[in-house]
Amino acid sequence: MKRFLKWLFIIALIIISIIIYARYIGTMGLITKEYTIKDTNLPSDFDGLKIVHFSDLHYNRAINITKLNKVVKEINNINPDIVVFTGDLIDKDSNLTDNDYIELSNILNNINAKYGKYAILGNHDIGEDKDNVVKTYTNSNFTFLDNDHDIIYSKNNERIFIGGISPITNNTSDINKTLNVENIDSDYKIILIHEPDLTDDIVKNYQVNLILAGHSHNGQIRLPIIGAIYTPPYAKKYYDEYYKIDNTNLYISSGIGVSTINYRLFNHPSINFYRINKN
Repeated sequence: MKRFLKWLFIIALIIISIIIYARYIGTMGLITKEYTIKDTNLPSDFDGLKIVHFSDLHYNRAINITKLNKVVKEINNINPDIVVFTGDLIDKDSNLTDNDYIELSNILNNINAKYGKYAILGNHDIGEDKDNVVKTYTNSNFTFLDNDHDIIYSKNNERIFIGGISPITNNTSDINKTLNVENIDSDYKIILIHEPDLTDDIVKNYQVNLILAGHSHNGQIRLPIIGAIYTPPYAKKYYDEYYKIDNTNLYISSGIGVSTINYRLFNHPSINFYRINKN
């Protein structure tokens, strides 16, 4: 009986330690995941293109001003050409005030990018505070892509097409509106989505070079060997860091904040840094 109680105590202690770690250590810090992409379709003028991708801030849940300033500093240290944010700026339970949104805009405005900053909505952004989220993007000099696109030109008039598709939630996504554009066949195409399971619907009809997504957090709680314990709807097929679908590269950010529960295990907050080379 004593041996049983001893092992029961040890198991309970391990479980409590894991919970404390996931709550107070797993959600702390910030890592930068670096990826090198080789794609001969990249226009020569953009060889060596640097993109920073961050996502799922869920501001005011586990992320505060101090942590966000560290994120901005880390992004600027990379000296990116393009910065993209793939949704869930806020959490549905954030309850932000007008002053919170002003503060958030001021911080995000400090992010610098040579060719521009782009953002889309996430499923948490499309509730009552949607207008405040969009206003925050525009006030911080992000180009808001809502089933829309932009063209980035080089000095020699070579082009990169960057499109942003709205969330599947509430049936707001419109792939055709985003990508059914004349004279883009020769462009290098980057698509921003929130829910990664939208990928198959994109690549079956359109040639896209790079898709960047969020939403899954790569499985906020992960275990060695097993991987993600749970992923949300529309992140059931694609949820890990990277997939190759035909000729399309899909990268999914693990995010910075937390959703549903304030825990992260074997999955620290992170930003993604892509260096795209032609050869």
